[in-house]
Order: sequence, then C-alpha cells, then structure tokens
Amino acid sequence: MSQYIYGIRAIIEAIESGKQIEKILLKKQFKSELLHTLRQIAKQHQIPIQQVPLEKLNKITRQNHQGAIALVSPITFWSLEDMVSNEYDKGRTPLILILDRVTDVHNFGAIVRTAECTQTSGIIIPRKNTAQLSGDAMKTSAGALNYVPIVRMILSEAVDRLHEMGFQIVAATEKGNQTIYDVDFTIPTAIIMGSEEKGIAFELLRKSDVLAQIPILGKIQSLNVSVASAIFMYEAVRQRHFAKKTNN
Repeated sequence: MSQYIYGIRAIIEAIESGKQIEKILLKKQFKSELLHTLRQIAKQHQIPIQQVPLEKLNKITRQNHQGAIALVSPITFWSLEDMVSNEYDKGRTPLILILDRVTDVHNFGAIVRTAECTQTSGIIIPRKNTAQLSGDAMKTSAGALNYVPIVRMILSEAVDRLHEMGFQIVAATEKGNQTIYDVDFTIPTAIIMGSEEKGIAFELLRKSDVLAQIPILGKIQSLNVSVASAIFMYEAVRQRHFAKKTNN
C-alpha cells in the first residue's frame, strides 16, 4: 500500500523532517502563499510536482487535503557519490544502470530484481517520467528495492558526473555500431536503458561513449526493456566473473 501525506503544511513538515517524498500532487489552478512556500521547498529538495484535477485527489482521499497530496517513497534515495563509493568500499568495480523514461512499474520492478541478483551497484532514475516507487514496485521487485541503491537526479547531469569519475557510458540501442559482446564491461560502467516506446533521449545518446545493441535474429526487432536490461547486466557478470575463470 502506498503511503500518502495530506495538506500543504503537513507536507512541508514531512519534507523538512527528512521524509523521502516521491512526488507531490497539486490541484490545478490552485494558488496560495503557503503553496508558494511548498513549491520552493520541493524545488530545493528536487521533489517532482504534478498538477492534477481535483477529482484525482478526491479519489485518493476524502480527507481535507487542501489541494495537495504527497506520495511517500517506500525507499531512501542515495546520492550518486555515496552509491559509487559504497561499491568501491566493497572492493567491487561499479556497474550502474540508468533508466531513461521507463515508466511501467512491472518493468521497473523486474529490472531492480535482476540488478540485485547480479550485484549491480545501483540504478539512476530521472525526477520525472519514471515508474512510481509504490508498493506495486516493491512487490514486483520481490523486495529487491530494499537492497538496490536508487539515485534520483537529472540524467544528463548524472552522465557528466560519472564521466568525471572515470566511468564509460554504454547506451543500449538498436542504432549501436557494435554488439554488447564487443563491449568491455570489466571497467567502471554505466548502462543507459530507454523506454520501449521512445528509446533513449538524444542528449544521452550524444553523451555516451559506446552505442551497443543486442543481436536480434528473429522477425520481432525489439525486446522488453526488463529483458534487455537483464541481458546487459548478465553479460557484465559473465565478463567479470566467468571469463576470468575460463582464461585461468
């Protein structure tokens, strides 16, 4: 079950107390001085705000919500630096997944589940146009959301900072000029996965070091994003853990 906070002042207090807010729903065309304060605080904490019809708010609750409802995240978000340093502290080479506009909760949950199984360092999601981190996402991930670090930030900024940290950025795209089997995943790597409908944003493709594709031999020319993500993550597992044993 998703947890909600109702009322402008209650939401402000929740944010200032350190609660992890996934997003705030505001009634359309609603203005007040206190609402202006909420908007400023939300911006400071990089919390997405979505304007919705009053009917949507009333479907969530009939309590006096004052035109504002906040969805409390079931997880605690990490900073990018903490996620990377946490992996180095464990003596592992970081492998990060960046999800661009992956909005389906079931796909997201399946990706997180595979990330936990492959010891992927963490997942970066955008502030907007991403799957809701609800109880459904937790259930679909089989509880993996409790163990996989999640970072929420502007994806282009994440790519820039990862470059500064020495990461290679690999974009999963059918436009790739090489296959995933040609990519060296033994070095610090961030893999960008896009939505099935829109793919990866051009800006992120432009910033990527490698454009890699999964070989498709059949007539259907695309894979479900959770399946494609799993193929990329397990190729990294193969190179990092099993190719070494074969060579020895």
